[in-house]
Amino acid sequence: MFVYVINKHGNPLMPCSPRKARILLKNKKAKVVKRTPFTIQLLYGSSGYKQPISLGVDTGTKHVGLSATTKNQVLLEAEVQLRTDIQELLATRRQFRRSRRNRNTRYRKARFLNRKKPNGWLAPSTQHKVDSHIKLVKWVHSLLPITHITVEVAQFDTQKIKNPDIQGAAYQQGEQLGFWNVREYVLYRDGHTCQWCKGKSKDPVLNVHHIESRKTGGDSPSNLMTLCKTCHDMIHREGLEHEIQRRFSSLKDASHMTVMRWFIWNGLKKVYPHANITYGYITKCIRIANGLPKSHMVDARCISGNPLAKPSGTVYLLKFVRKNNRQLHKATILKGGKRKSNKAPRFVKGFQLFDKVVYEGKECFIFGRRSSGYFDLRLLDGTKVHASASWK
Repeated sequence: MFVYVINKHGNPLMPCSPRKARILLKNKKAKVVKRTPFTIQLLYGSSGYKQPISLGVDTGTKHVGLSATTKNQVLLEAEVQLRTDIQELLATRRQFRRSRRNRNTRYRKARFLNRKKPNGWLAPSTQHKVDSHIKLVKWVHSLLPITHITVEVAQFDTQKIKNPDIQGAAYQQGEQLGFWNVREYVLYRDGHTCQWCKGKSKDPVLNVHHIESRKTGGDSPSNLMTLCKTCHDMIHREGLEHEIQRRFSSLKDASHMTVMRWFIWNGLKKVYPHANITYGYITKCIRIANGLPKSHMVDARCISGNPLAKPSGTVYLLKFVRKNNRQLHKATILKGGKRKSNKAPRFVKGFQLFDKVVYEGKECFIFGRRSSGYFDLRLLDGTKVHASASWK
């Protein structure tokens, strides 16, 4: 374990041992500025001896690996969980806004000049991932005097993932060539037969069913299947949607990585001219050659250029969460046509959402709160500690 050190002016220095940090704090030569990771700031001038430190970043759409290493020692390792709920939240907001247009609400002045997207625009879910990678690199720079950055980028050929033998003109002639729309293609692909009862119901009416919600799964053929009206109604009535799985996994993550890679690289290059890129096959080759297990942090260590650096034994888990819930009312209308308020006060008994607290000697986070002073406490990985703990 290391204690991270910043100098009198806020610039990072090499980390020190906990013993040395205790001596500095006891002699009033330093003060604590951050608890996790534990960071102290010197109260006297220090030139600060620095070693070359390399930072490896294993990029991803759901998880990011970080590893800052010297030639012999791992100084910082972390695994980061990115947000995956943005697309669904925006789809829900769009649903509420569309339903409001049919209600008798206050007049809202028409706005026609805000429809153009600026150059370099990204979808909010993708933009969050790009911004998060840059924010994480800045976070590591605030703790350690990084001298070298290496970022792994990746490009995926989604057509080749679906069909390894594809080549030439076949790239322009997709699976839906010759069909009027997606529905016609899905019915043809499934042989105009219900995929649940295989035609046993004798129902001539066929529907195209979304396996995942249209909000997140979209209208791609891999997310659609043919069901007769009898089976379709029965599945939704009895809540059996979870029993149907997609035949092929979604290629959304691969598409996101293909789009994100240069945005991440260009964003880092503006701030850190010493940044470099590498590719996944190089990381895999280094990991296998050194007999290392597969994980985000190990990959990041290989990317940093020091795969055999000695781990410190401390790994940090970071998780991105949304800062605010702007939905004012619940979707369900109560008796009397009233809509229940969706937002609890920001501070309840002095605590707010995602505060770090101690409950019965265990450190955990507030994942939910009630205005009466009872909290849903969990660990950062989602493990429940208490479903309704009193603020007392």
